[in-house]
Amino acid sequence: MTTILAHRGLHERLRENTIEAFEAARVVGADGVELDVRQTLAGELVVHHDPRVGALVIAQHRASDLASYVPTLAAALAATTGLIVNVEVKNLLEPNEPTYDPSGDIARRVAAAVEASGRAGDVIYSSFDFATCAALAEVTTRPVGWLLDVADDPRAGLERAARAGLAGVNPYVGLVDADLVAMARGLGLALNVWTVNAPGDLAAMFDLGVDAVITDVPETALALRVASS
Repeated sequence: MTTILAHRGLHERLRENTIEAFEAARVVGADGVELDVRQTLAGELVVHHDPRVGALVIAQHRASDLASYVPTLAAALAATTGLIVNVEVKNLLEPNEPTYDPSGDIARRVAAAVEASGRAGDVIYSSFDFATCAALAEVTTRPVGWLLDVADDPRAGLERAARAGLAGVNPYVGLVDADLVAMARGLGLALNVWTVNAPGDLAAMFDLGVDAVITDVPETALALRVASS
């Protein structure tokens, strides 16, 4: 059965990537949540999608400087006990990103924090940065999926992920078809698809049997999963 992950929690009703949004995802019945992790100036791990919280660059401040609604990774994991958690590690070599860690340090810190939380058995990892995925795969036995952007070739992505010993890829929904699913199965790789919101796309992903959908509308996804079973 395809797993339903609430993208940044139940963020269409509540502020994304917050404890409240994660708890609300549990209430509506999502199997798990997807969240984003960044590193502060002091090496603290906090949950936030963008590199800035308001005017503050996360990498240039301490967690105590940030808005109170920004949780630490430890707090987010404590609030999601019993749920699957897709931890996306934000480490990108892009113009709008103020920092990039080429050393794998953030991967090691995230994996260590998850282990320390006692939640490792419920966590899967992802990142758009291939080097970060490879670093994660070196330090954890938990599944690591390479996030593919909308312009990426998903078949080449599957081949590269397989060569690197990753557990799967996380492609954009518009890239997924029956041939891609068959290729992933042949390589023994998972497909965790983002961001799947339209009812037709959700139904198609359930019919194809992808491993997980990351969605902004978990309630709709839950109803359609029942209908497709």
